[in-house]
Amino acid sequence: MLIINPDNPQPRLIAQAIEQLRRGAVICYPTDTVYGIGCDIFNQKAVKRVYRIKQRSTKKPFSFMCSSLKDVSTYCHLSNIAYRLMRKNLPGAYTFILPTMKIVPKIMTSKQKTVGIRVPDNNICRALVESLGNPILTTSATLDAETIPAAEAYEFAERLMGQVDLFIDGGPVYPEPSSIISLTGTVPEVLREGKGEVRNLF
Repeated sequence: MLIINPDNPQPRLIAQAIEQLRRGAVICYPTDTVYGIGCDIFNQKAVKRVYRIKQRSTKKPFSFMCSSLKDVSTYCHLSNIAYRLMRKNLPGAYTFILPTMKIVPKIMTSKQKTVGIRVPDNNICRALVESLGNPILTTSATLDAETIPAAEAYEFAERLMGQVDLFIDGGPVYPEPSSIISLTGTVPEVLREGKGEVRNLF
C-alpha cells in the first residue's frame, strides 16, 4: 500500500507506482468520483487482466484518464464545440465520449471508434498520467456483484488482494459516478447525470 498525499503527491511515491505500471501492473487508486482500477492502456496484457477482474466483455471498452485537455487532443478528435465545453469543465467529474485517433489501442475503443475520456479533479491521478507519459485505463474498483460501496483504500485491498498489484491510499473517496457526456454528434448529449454538474455544462 502506498499512502500518497492527495493535495501534494510525493514524487518519490508516484515514481514507485509508475515503475510498476511500466512493468505491466494493475493498480487501485483514488479519483474524484470513486476508487478505480487501472493500468497503462498500451499494455494489452494488463488491460486484459482488468477485463477479467471486472468480469466484463471486451465489447464494452473501458474509459481512460488523460492529464489535461492538451493530452486528450493527442488521442481523440476534438470539434470546436467539444474543445470549448471540455476547456470550461475540466478537470472535473465528467466522462466525455469522443471519436478516437488511430493511436488508441483497438481493445480500448468501441465498434463506433469512440472512447470515454476523463481528466479527473484529483492530483494523484494527474500526477500518475503525467509521469507515465500516456493515459491510464480507469474503471471503478467495485465488482458487479458488490452492493456495499467502499470509500477507503484498505476496503478495496481486502476485496481485491491477489488480483491487483498495487493499492494507492489517497484518503477517503465517497463513491458518486461521473456524469457522462457524448460529444460524438453535432450537439452534446447527456447520457448519465452524476457528480459533474450538467445544468450549466453547455
